[in-house]
Amino acid sequence: MKTKALAFVASCYFLFGFISLIPVSREFDAVNVTGGLVSGTTNAAGDIHIFRGIPFAAPPVGNLRWKAPQPVIPWSGVRKCDAFGPSPVQGSPNPFGPWSAEFLIPKEPISEDCLYLNVWTGAKSATEKRPVLVWIYGGGFNSGGTGVPIYDGEATAKKGVIFVSMNYRVGPFGFFSHPELTKESGRNASGNYGLMDQIAALQWVKQNIARFGGDPANVTIAGQSAGSMSVNALVASPVAKNLFTKAIAESGANFSRPAATLSQAEEAGLKMAQSMGASSLAELRAKPADELLKKAQGRGLVIDGYVLPQPVADIFAAGKQNDVRLLTGWNEDEGMVFGPAKKADDYRKQINEQYGASADTFLKFYPAGTDVEAASSQVKVSRDMVFGAQNYQWATIQSQKGKTAYVYRFARKVPATGEYARYGAFHTGELAYAYDNLKFIDHALRPLEPVDTRLANEMSAYWVNFIKTGNPNGKGLPDWPAYSTTDKPIMIFDKKTGVQSLPDGPALEFLLTTMRKR
Repeated sequence: MKTKALAFVASCYFLFGFISLIPVSREFDAVNVTGGLVSGTTNAAGDIHIFRGIPFAAPPVGNLRWKAPQPVIPWSGVRKCDAFGPSPVQGSPNPFGPWSAEFLIPKEPISEDCLYLNVWTGAKSATEKRPVLVWIYGGGFNSGGTGVPIYDGEATAKKGVIFVSMNYRVGPFGFFSHPELTKESGRNASGNYGLMDQIAALQWVKQNIARFGGDPANVTIAGQSAGSMSVNALVASPVAKNLFTKAIAESGANFSRPAATLSQAEEAGLKMAQSMGASSLAELRAKPADELLKKAQGRGLVIDGYVLPQPVADIFAAGKQNDVRLLTGWNEDEGMVFGPAKKADDYRKQINEQYGASADTFLKFYPAGTDVEAASSQVKVSRDMVFGAQNYQWATIQSQKGKTAYVYRFARKVPATGEYARYGAFHTGELAYAYDNLKFIDHALRPLEPVDTRLANEMSAYWVNFIKTGNPNGKGLPDWPAYSTTDKPIMIFDKKTGVQSLPDGPALEFLLTTMRKR
C-alpha cells in the first residue's frame, strides 16, 4: 500500500511538473482590439504590459490624405506591437532652444502612415477598471509624436493608471482646408484632420480600453502646448462628447488666440495649391509629402463648422462645452522671444504705438526702466499672452460656472549647464516631473538635484490622483485647494511646493481685456 501511495505521489509530481512546462496563455499576451489581435512586450520588472504601434485608423495616404480618419484595416493572426509607429510627417527633429534630444521625436521613422497609438497597463486582468490617461503631444501643430522619451507611460502605469498616447497628423497634413475638401466631406467642413485623429483615438479607447483593464467611463485627456490647445478644443467640440470626463491642460488654450474661419482657411489652401501648380485636389493629393512639407505654411485649428462649430471662446461663453474637471497651469519662464530683445527705448515706443491710451498700464505690468528690465518684460509678455492668459481664462470660466479647476505654476529652474542654463523653468520643462520621467533627462546637460526627485514624486502623485478621482489631493501631499476667482489660489511647484495667491492676476486680466478689443 505504501509503495502504491509513493507511486501515486511521484506520478502527481511528474504530471504537475509536465503541466508547468506547457506555456500558459496569459491574459494580455494577445488582446483582441478593433482590427484583430495584438501582442506587446513587458517592462524589465515584468509588471507593466506595453503595446506600441497599435493602428487605430487606416493609413491616411493617397486618396485618404485630408480625409477624416477611416476605419482601421483588419489584419489576420497576432500583430506584434513592440515599436512606436512612425511619427507624422514634419521637419527633421534637431535640438534647438531649451529642447535637447529627450524632448524630441526619433529621426526615423517619419511617415504619412502615422495613425498609431500606444498602451501601458499594469492591470492583472481585463476585469479591472483602472483610470485611463490619454496623452496628446505638443509641437505647435507642426511637429511632435509619441516616441519622445519624456512621454513614456511606464511610471504612470506603475501608479495604477493606464497610459495611452496617440499620433495625430500635423502641419499641412493635419490642418488644411480647400473648397473641394469641404464639398467632399459631407459635412461642409474641412481643416481639422489632426483633431479628428485625436477624436478617433479617443473613440478607440472607449471601444477597446476595457480589454487592457481600463475603465472607458473614467478617461482623462491631457496635453501640453499644442497638445493643451487640443485638449481645450476637444472640450469645446460636440464631436468629442462623452469621450472623457477630466482634462489636464499644460501651457495652452484657445480663448484669445486667432483661429482661421473656414473661408479664410480655404482661401489659404487655394493659394497654396496655386503656388504648387496644382489646379485640383487630385493633383494636390498626388504631390509627394516632402514637396508639400517644403512649400506649405504652418497651420493650426480651423473654425470649420463641424469639429469646431464656433470659436472656442464663444462655445464656452454659451456654456456648450463638454463638462470636465480641470487641472491647468503654465511655467514661469516659458515666454519665447525670437531674435534679440528690444532695448528699453524701442520697447516703450512699440508699446505706445500698439496700445495707445493703455500703454502706461501695460508698462506698469511689464516695465522697461532699463534694457535688462525691458528684456525680462518681453519674455513675460510672451509667456502671459501665449500661455498664461489662456489657461488663466479657462480656470476663471470653470470657477465662474461652478465647475472644479486646479491651477499650478511650474517655477523650478531646471538645473542645466552651458547654453541650457539660461532657460530656467522652460516651456515643456514640467513634463518629466509631472509624469515621473526624470530618468530620461540627459543628466550631463541637466545635473538634477535631490530636490528634483522630490518634486517629481509630488507632481506625479498630484497628477495621478487627479486622473483617478478628479481631485489631485492625497495622503502626504500639501493641500491643493480648488481655484476660485476670489482668492485665486494656485500651487507653486519649485524647490518648495506650496499654495500662493496668483501673483499676476491683474496683469493677466489687463492682457485679456486688451486682446479682446484688438
